[in-house]
Amino acid sequence: MTLNLSHLLLLITVTLPTDVANAFATLPQNHKPLTTTALNSCSSRRELFTKSAFLVTTVATSSVGFVSPAYAASTQPPTAEELKRIKKGYEGIKYLLENFEKETTVCRENGGECKRDADPVRRYMGLRSTTDPLFQIEKVFTKVKYMDVDPDQLETFFEATEDWNTAVNMSNSMAFISQFGEYNPGGGKDEVLKYLNESQKQVIIAEGALKKIIDVLGI
Repeated sequence: MTLNLSHLLLLITVTLPTDVANAFATLPQNHKPLTTTALNSCSSRRELFTKSAFLVTTVATSSVGFVSPAYAASTQPPTAEELKRIKKGYEGIKYLLENFEKETTVCRENGGECKRDADPVRRYMGLRSTTDPLFQIEKVFTKVKYMDVDPDQLETFFEATEDWNTAVNMSNSMAFISQFGEYNPGGGKDEVLKYLNESQKQVIIAEGALKKIIDVLGI
């Protein structure tokens, strides 16, 4: 079985800007076919990641006389400010876990009733505002492939980002359910606390994943 390079490029260009993707359509069709054996030689995600990034960058810059600013920006490593966001967000999550009950308890003024509130979980995880340090931090993670990172650490980085994404989604879901647990049929304060505790478990996983990312990046 063989896979023509033009076919492979078609798959790659799905995620590229339109002007770059259109340029691939004009590539000559006399490339040597890429065999299944050759594809299988990319035995790890690290190798495939490196080779794919090199292929996209090389073909895009050689086939098109220019690269759109949006695409050019996406091929740059994270800025110092973006890396600081990761560190600041991590410190915020640590603080949340160390003060979880306090941060997730809201009391009315003048000694009024107190109740648990999961909204701070979503805020610390970067899910509430564009000003949150971890807001859409996944976009910063995608730029890491343009950093000078130890290749032996890439597998750890990939696994950590996968754990992070899963934990963020789960903590968001559990926190959201907790916020409305008191008002749902059959709900009450016990339901609020139940899902709040579940969201806390996901925050712990997220904190560990972010720590691994910080260690790999050396920040």
